[in-house]
Amino acid sequence: MNYLQWNKFLFILLIPFAILGQASKREISRLTYDELKNLYFDNEKDQKLQLECANAYLTKAKNENNHIQKARGYFLYSLENEGNKAIKYLDSCITFSRKENDSKFPAYAYSSKAYKLKKLFKYRQAIDNFILAEKYAQTNNKDFYYKVKFSIAVLRSEELGEVREALNLYRECFNYYKDKEIRTQMYSYGYQDVIFALADAFKALNQTDSATYYNKLGFRESKLTKDNRYNALFILNEGANLVLQKKFKAALDSITKALPKMIIFKDEGNTLAAYYYLGKTYEGLGSKTMAVKNFIRVDSIYNKTKRITPEFISGYPYLISYFKEKKDKENQLKYITRYMYIDSVLQTNYKELTKKLQKEYDTPHLLSEKEILIESLEEDNSKSYWSIGGLLLISISVSGFGIYQLNLKKRDRSRFEKIMNQTKLSNSNFINTDNEENKAETQTNNKEDIGISEELINQILEKLKRFETKKEFLQPNITVQILSNTFETNSKYISKIVNTYKGKTFIQYINDLRVEFAIVQLQQNNKLRNYTIQALALEFGFNSAESFSAAFHKKTGIKPTYFIKELEKSKKTQI
Repeated sequence: MNYLQWNKFLFILLIPFAILGQASKREISRLTYDELKNLYFDNEKDQKLQLECANAYLTKAKNENNHIQKARGYFLYSLENEGNKAIKYLDSCITFSRKENDSKFPAYAYSSKAYKLKKLFKYRQAIDNFILAEKYAQTNNKDFYYKVKFSIAVLRSEELGEVREALNLYRECFNYYKDKEIRTQMYSYGYQDVIFALADAFKALNQTDSATYYNKLGFRESKLTKDNRYNALFILNEGANLVLQKKFKAALDSITKALPKMIIFKDEGNTLAAYYYLGKTYEGLGSKTMAVKNFIRVDSIYNKTKRITPEFISGYPYLISYFKEKKDKENQLKYITRYMYIDSVLQTNYKELTKKLQKEYDTPHLLSEKEILIESLEEDNSKSYWSIGGLLLISISVSGFGIYQLNLKKRDRSRFEKIMNQTKLSNSNFINTDNEENKAETQTNNKEDIGISEELINQILEKLKRFETKKEFLQPNITVQILSNTFETNSKYISKIVNTYKGKTFIQYINDLRVEFAIVQLQQNNKLRNYTIQALALEFGFNSAESFSAAFHKKTGIKPTYFIKELEKSKKTQI
């Protein structure tokens, strides 16, 4: 279920900006920063006026060369846009506020950027930006720090299926909020968000008693604060929880009470959830017609919003089976196609979806049945030639993709095992795949070719050895010029010696040292394996997740995400 609507989050986030008051009659360009902010937020329905305010704000900040106000101006512009254009303005906001030690920025900008990325289905990038928002808010804005922590937890549980990992974050947020004035406007939304998230997480883990406890707590709190939307959400969530307990009549009562309010509040995500659990309820009560009716409504909302999570997928196998029994080949084929399409779109984002599909509707069987249907429909002339051709193409593509993925997995597993074997041989260091004897011979032959005295070569090699031993390659932004200054020598000498005696360019030399160190640390330090790739990149001296992943792949032939996943599997096997 969807926990947090962006509009509500934004409202809370911008409370310090939105002090109501009468707009000044003076020219907009002459208004103060606070007056421009107030005028902007007092006129939500007048987009033209808001744009004028944002433009005046940014122009004023540029004229005064005030960096933090420039950041706020770009943030206002981001609110007027969506997608990549909004992200561009938020990047500018981050640039001007990163070093200003402001209580709101760049934390707000990173968080807002994360939400924009989430809407673009770029979930891993979204998490990286949430983490950066959390980092900046931690020291000077505790309230916002826990809002961001909550957002990370929601993304992990709802979008990536990492419910257990998210549960710990929810508990941290709950412990923070429970000591606040939880029935005031400042904290009631956040507190009830967390209660709902805890209830939903326990429901997802099938810990129904715990889910009921938090649903009841949330119901009481929403009553006391007169929050009708959340009151309905807790009723709906307990209805879903009752479905898991097979208390279908009680579930039906709760869900039918909550559904009209979800529609009134235009909450499409939870309207979809209500229809899905109504379908499951009627399925449990043995009313196939009503179950199908509600699962079709789920599909209708999906077609409108193009958003669905793995939680609500299992209605499709039910529809397929129902129409198969009815010998309605067209509808059977329609929902097989829809089911497979959703899988192809979402499987890269939802790591549990493939397992879910195999469990609920075995994919090979699905493909086989689809081919039979196509043949049958050809005989009945109930489908056009082009439709059938398209479906055959999908079937071939899915099969081909499956074979391709299997070969990739075998190749990557082989490379992972090679790394582990090499690490065991060296005991504590990653062994390069190069032939060390041949390289040493090449180095000896090339000593006289580089135009540097043997004494100076030995001095620089000794310094490089100390550089490696002290792990100074972990310093970010290290360059050959910086190292030459440290060594008190010529940068060209270092480049030549690294090229000749290390057999690689200076950049490759540094990156390989970092990757070798990363491999050992990831094996020895369990906590590091819980970091995001962005965080690991910074830990090992890289400037970005992309540069770390590229260097790791170049060195080992596999991505760091795969290496970490296989390490975790190996750990579980040993246990």
